[in-house]
Amino acid sequence: MEIVGRGFIARNLAELAHKHDGVVAFAVGVPNSVVRGEDEFGREAALLYDVVRRCVRERGKLVFFSTASAAMYGGPESAGTEDGPVYPGGAYGRHNLALESVLARSGVDYLVLRSSNLIGSHQRANGLLPVLVNGIRSGTVTVYRGARRDLVDIADMAAVLDRLLALGVSRQVVNVASGVSVPVEHIVGHIERRLGAFAARRVVDPPVPYPAAPVSIAKLRRLLPGVAAFGFGPDYYKRVLDRYVDEYAGAPLPG
Repeated sequence: MEIVGRGFIARNLAELAHKHDGVVAFAVGVPNSVVRGEDEFGREAALLYDVVRRCVRERGKLVFFSTASAAMYGGPESAGTEDGPVYPGGAYGRHNLALESVLARSGVDYLVLRSSNLIGSHQRANGLLPVLVNGIRSGTVTVYRGARRDLVDIADMAAVLDRLLALGVSRQVVNVASGVSVPVEHIVGHIERRLGAFAARRVVDPPVPYPAAPVSIAKLRRLLPGVAAFGFGPDYYKRVLDRYVDEYAGAPLPG
């Protein structure tokens, strides 16, 4: 597998680099869902177009990492399913949906993974877990009113990708999520208990609405019956946090 990119997702795919010949994993995207600048979206799109053209010429398969966050499924009519109506709740979701459409019409062999909130090593400082850990350590944490997050260990996402590619899944969009949308207050509380530190809450309005329904993983379960082994369920997020909180708690606080 050729991995395009050097960021969070790309670094966590390194163990798959020796597998899946002819597959190109496009792990470049804009840094997070609050990006609104056309320049960043434009750069990602231009690079993706080049990679799509190359994969078409070389008959390769392209893996694209999209989003199953509120930015994609935040519209009130969105059902949280890959094949249902989607009314993205923000520019980031609209951008990803547009790039998915490019792939579907390009003739390339592709696989799109719409991932929920990925947690793991090598996250940027503005990633969800580093932000929450640093906020708790500093004494004040900012949370969006009514916010919920579906957390997924990026190691589990990589394992799902490995298995889908081994099965030859092609020209599909697949949600990769736990299927459980957890109130951010519960996530913050678990991190606080893990760190033995407690912070004041600063509650602000969210930039995009939150989906009424959780992200559906029915399609993932159909394609990958063994997905039950990942332990997705109500307490899955706690195990994910327990795996990575200490890693970020040991980092220096931002200046």
